[in-house]
Amino acid sequence: MALDSAVMQAVEKLEYRATVGDIASQAGINISTAERGLLALASEAGGHLQVSEAGEVAYQFPKNFRTVLRNKYWRLRVQELWDKIWGVLFYLIRISFGVLLIVSIVLIALTILAIVLAITFSNREGNNNNSRRSGSGGGLLFLPFRLLYFPDLFWVFSPGYSRQRHYRQAQLSQPGRSRSPKSDSEMNFLESVFSFLFGDGNPNADLEERRWQAIATVIRNNQGAVVAEQIAPYLDDVGKGYDREYESYMLPVLTRYNGSPQVSPEGHMVYHFPDLQVSAEKRGSKAVPAYLKELPWKFSSATQGQLTMAAGLGGLNFVLAIVLAALLQDQALVAELGGLVVLVNGLFPFLFAYGTAFLSIPLIRYLWLKGRNSKVEARNERRQQQAIALNQGGDELQQKMDYARQFAAQSIVSRDNLAYTTEQDLLDQEADNSAKLDAEWQKRLDQSGS
Repeated sequence: MALDSAVMQAVEKLEYRATVGDIASQAGINISTAERGLLALASEAGGHLQVSEAGEVAYQFPKNFRTVLRNKYWRLRVQELWDKIWGVLFYLIRISFGVLLIVSIVLIALTILAIVLAITFSNREGNNNNSRRSGSGGGLLFLPFRLLYFPDLFWVFSPGYSRQRHYRQAQLSQPGRSRSPKSDSEMNFLESVFSFLFGDGNPNADLEERRWQAIATVIRNNQGAVVAEQIAPYLDDVGKGYDREYESYMLPVLTRYNGSPQVSPEGHMVYHFPDLQVSAEKRGSKAVPAYLKELPWKFSSATQGQLTMAAGLGGLNFVLAIVLAALLQDQALVAELGGLVVLVNGLFPFLFAYGTAFLSIPLIRYLWLKGRNSKVEARNERRQQQAIALNQGGDELQQKMDYARQFAAQSIVSRDNLAYTTEQDLLDQEADNSAKLDAEWQKRLDQSGS
């Protein structure tokens, strides 16, 4: 079983009835992939083929086809379970960096306090303090109990935190209240630490999908016949010189959607896509952006306050680590104090490396994103220029578009013009269609007699 998730999502968006062209356009996949995906899904989920009198095919699926597949294949059930488990695991991974930062600060701060108190008592009481330190089991008894209690430090773990945040947002959304765009952040502080370190992923992860969806939409809006200038605003590179003059950049589009070039009497090229002219339902033109626009990479989606807190705690952690490094030079004192001090002494290389990386990674990423965004802006500008050239096209471009309209057509596989469907037995379909066939023959006889 080889089911394509993109095909399944497209079928749902198209209300469970679609042609190959509908799926290719909706999902941004090529015609052959859409056809294979529809055939596989129809076979596994109990879908039906509907063939029009012109030989065009639509696919009809039950609305519960996912349930059918889930009950039929244990792998789908395991996959859905794993997706839920991974969601929880990835959340724990994200918050672990914030937890580690807080734990690092607490451990380093307590160790510094223990060493400083030990040195203070040692200087005050002289040699008699040595016996008290050896009997104290690690020096932690010198710390007041209140230093071990942090009532607000772990507020992000509160089960009611999410509800409190949504309550505040609901208040801000009421009429008459000002609403800051930053109040829409859906991440808590621990998640914002991960965002501060590593960002929030590629904002253009679906760029290719958006590209081909836009191209297919442009073709369908023009009823399956376009000129190259209409497609250029959605491509990254239209070439130079002969490549651009001979429109070589259209080859991937022709391959993906089974298109064919047509040459006008004036020698102009237009492009015809028969598969994208067939649809299961009559649909009007869809809105499509004038050109493909890449989104800039954001440093973080966390609020400014969350980023400031994350950077501040990272800076505090680094400063404390430097102070502790100086205090740990006296290894004899470390061994004498024992307990927490010995533990942190062993962990110190890791804690110091984490503190250094916590500040250096965001800095390096910030500089890297600036360079990356400049390239994004350059590509957007090139595509925008192609869109402007299309809007300002002269008489030659208009001639090409006029010639392309000669190939424009739209064919609907409606339920009224079906010649065959797998939903019904063939004999039953012939009986149902007998009246329709008799009427058609009578019409032809009348025409021949006149």
